[in-house]
Amino acid sequence: MGNELFFGIQTNGIKHTHADPMPDVDTRFAMVKDAGVFDYIDKTPDPDQVDDFHKSSEKYGLPVRAGGWFYSLGADEALLEKNLQTGRDLGSLVHNTQIKLNHADGHVVTDEEVTAAYLHAAELGDKYGCTPCFEVHVNMWSEDFPRVSKVGRMVEAAGVEFNITLDHSHVIFKMDNPGEQEIFETAAKIASGKLVLDPFAPGNVIQEWTDAGWIRHCHARAAIPNNPKNITGKHPDGSVGRGIQYPFKEPAPGEYHADWDESLLEPWKEGIRILLRHHAKDPNGKLGQISTEFIPGPDYGEGCKYSLFDQAVACVEWMRAEWETLRAA
Repeated sequence: MGNELFFGIQTNGIKHTHADPMPDVDTRFAMVKDAGVFDYIDKTPDPDQVDDFHKSSEKYGLPVRAGGWFYSLGADEALLEKNLQTGRDLGSLVHNTQIKLNHADGHVVTDEEVTAAYLHAAELGDKYGCTPCFEVHVNMWSEDFPRVSKVGRMVEAAGVEFNITLDHSHVIFKMDNPGEQEIFETAAKIASGKLVLDPFAPGNVIQEWTDAGWIRHCHARAAIPNNPKNITGKHPDGSVGRGIQYPFKEPAPGEYHADWDESLLEPWKEGIRILLRHHAKDPNGKLGQISTEFIPGPDYGEGCKYSLFDQAVACVEWMRAEWETLRAA
């Protein structure tokens, strides 16, 4: 019950509205420090900002405990190694690793290819002291959720520990969402019992990954079942955002394009509780940190008028309270 847990923020969310320019590095660290609720920063900075991150981290006493990036197999292996080196230099313990659905040559990556990429990444992680955590995320191989467990078992069969980043907003927004459930035949998998999305239901996929002991890192961005599409965000092809972000605290009138109902957040909150309950009892204390990630991309908060940063603060305050209640139980 004494397992430590740290709460941080991914730096893309250290600003207020989507329209606001991204503050410079020092200002972002100052904002996080002044909020008084965060333990660390989550970012793999561009090479020209690494020195600024070093300086600001020391100045404000905020470690860069985690980072992350996205990769195409067959093209970005050297980039992954470079980013793990950057993580080591900044003192990061984990590197959130998104593997794109398509290989650099265009084909959909196979489970065997993802497993091989994971085993290679794990070797690099051991070398640099920064653990790659393959993320559950849309537009990546892991959006087909049953594949995550399959690859996890393949990795373990090779005698290697499997580490993932849980961002369960990508699970929750697909609940009761007909359009999203067409992707990867999700509706058919639900109907057959192969996949359970509802975190309150026995055998749900969040509980499955948690019980397997795979979750080393977590991104916390609120979402609700059948999350409203982000009609204020547009992709280059003109399509609107898929809608994988919901305000955690009530936005002011006119700050969000849909009605807000706090009760709809309960499935997402239960996903966090599943993770916290497990961590409280985990003798290995594997889950080291949770980073908030209220961000301004098209599928998330592009066009929003509520404060991304204020949402992150409110979310961490709630998670800290839940964690302290569990530890005191």
